Amino acid sequence: MIAACLGCASPVAGDPSLPGIRLPAGFRITLFADSVPNARSLTQSPDGTVFVGTRTAGAVYALRDLDDDGRADSMYTIATGLNMPNGVAFRAGALYVAEVHRVLRYDSILPALLDPPAPAIVRDDFPTDRSHGWKFVAFGPDSALYVPVGAPCNVCDPEDERYASIQRMTADGASVATFASGVRNTVGFDWHPETGELWFTDNGRDWLGDDAPPDELNRAPVPGLHFGFPYCHGGTIADPAFGSIRPCAELTPPAQRLGAHVAALGMRFYTGDLFPAEYRNQIFIAEHGSWNRSTPVGYRVALVKLAGNEVVSYEPFAEGWLAEDETVSGRPVDVLVRPDGSLLVSDDHAGVVYRITYGEGS
Repeated sequence: MIAACLGCASPVAGDPSLPGIRLPAGFRITLFADSVPNARSLTQSPDGTVFVGTRTAGAVYALRDLDDDGRADSMYTIATGLNMPNGVAFRAGALYVAEVHRVLRYDSILPALLDPPAPAIVRDDFPTDRSHGWKFVAFGPDSALYVPVGAPCNVCDPEDERYASIQRMTADGASVATFASGVRNTVGFDWHPETGELWFTDNGRDWLGDDAPPDELNRAPVPGLHFGFPYCHGGTIADPAFGSIRPCAELTPPAQRLGAHVAALGMRFYTGDLFPAEYRNQIFIAEHGSWNRSTPVGYRVALVKLAGNEVVSYEPFAEGWLAEDETVSGRPVDVLVRPDGSLLVSDDHAGVVYRITYGEGS
């Protein structure tokens, strides 16, 4: 495996800034890395190395900004030929990679970026369905690895309780149990920095029209909650086929109903100090964008503001990847807060990772 020189690639339009993306006053978006094919989920090590999973590319990459100028200098290929290795997580010097059916671990990865070791198999008995089979993974405050298993369908009621769930697994893979049920397809979650409670996005089912059901932002303060799928969508919409089995009133409603078909994926609480204080502990969500809505929506980064555990607003933060003529220049997938307080945004359509900063000279 050899490093690829990102500095040798030409920036977009000859300029690292992206004037077509609209942000609140004082913010700026630039390219952190270009030429990262199918860039999807993000994680980082304590030294700031960014790891990037992919879905269709089958590869995992590492990015390093060696001179701290806000732009990656080197890209390393960690693995190729994997089965939708969307999920990446870092713990105790090791990189964890989630494929559709298994979780791998690359030990002592940082000193071996040029020559990665063969991975250890942490667990390999997850379902093999590729429909909603790609995974976002992350370690929680309890040191467990949270691994979702999406529904193997648009809408169905599988017997295997692992489907449409978030699983909680020990880091060695020896034990795994269901943490949350009724979760159709989450591709992003994070823990509140103060309460330690899990929050996650969930993609709503298709073919109930342009405006229903909503995607969801959910809060799981305790294990064992059921978030509705396939019986109830958005907390209020009984499914035409399965709604009679369990009423909405018995199930956990979303903390916030997001736009229908926006494809809400990665989400993070903002824990940095670079942005104004009003952004502290608020939620950024990457909305990948609709694929089957008559008028496209999403293709942006949204901001959800909280007061305690209550959502007080849901609004655009960064948009412009969807033009007025419906031309698409990018599709945000994940967000990640850097040690310097900047916010990274991955884009699998353009194959890049953006960096959002605030203030003069940022």
